[in-house]
Amino acid sequence: MSMDDTVLILNNNGMGKGPQELQLTLIGKYLELLNLQSELPAAICFYTEGVYLVVEGSPVIEKLRLLEEKGVRLIVCSTCLNYLGLVDKVRIGIIGGMGDILTAQWQAGKVITL
Repeated sequence: MSMDDTVLILNNNGMGKGPQELQLTLIGKYLELLNLQSELPAAICFYTEGVYLVVEGSPVIEKLRLLEEKGVRLIVCSTCLNYLGLVDKVRIGIIGGMGDILTAQWQAGKVITL
């Protein structure tokens, strides 16, 4: 199974549990290393607090922009953005509904939640 049929789920404002600064450091490093790989995931889905990673002020916008430029689809939950009042602050990705996230997951050979 290759990474190009893999979907990553980011549903936290960072990676793992712990202090916010540590979570953001970890996701930054993860995305930096992911950008160096020859195989990339088909998509990254952002929902709940994960949407904070794609909005104005996120420390990982440029790392995500590089992934998007390489063909990784960045799907951002519109319901979450609306609930959190962040629609106008999105800086990267495609604003989609839960149906878009579900479709990406069903088409995936593997789904990984970070």
